[in-house]
Amino acid sequence: MRGNPNLDDVIKRLQAFEKVGADVLMAPGLPDLAAVKAVCAAVKQPVNFMGGIKGKSFPVADLAAAGVRRISFATSLYRAAIGAMIDAAKEVKDKGTFGYTDTSLTTPDYYAYLG
Repeated sequence: MRGNPNLDDVIKRLQAFEKVGADVLMAPGLPDLAAVKAVCAAVKQPVNFMGGIKGKSFPVADLAAAGVRRISFATSLYRAAIGAMIDAAKEVKDKGTFGYTDTSLTTPDYYAYLG
């Protein structure tokens, strides 16, 4: 959705998707938690919230309280990782230091997270 979405139209569209058998409903970019809550209350199927949209992401507990049952990250984790990589490369280039290693995972830690 772009600009200022008309919440009534969004709800009607999601209800139409639900009526034809959608298992999960999604309306990315809702402007605030009140809109998220209104969408969740208007449908029976689980609502998936897309986190990681700058200025339109809310705490997990608040989303759950609004009725959200699933959360997607889209590309936000990838963008966070690439941002950290760029910051590390700039540090080496500009300062000649490797301070980023103080907060990065070591290889054994990485494998523990996979595990």
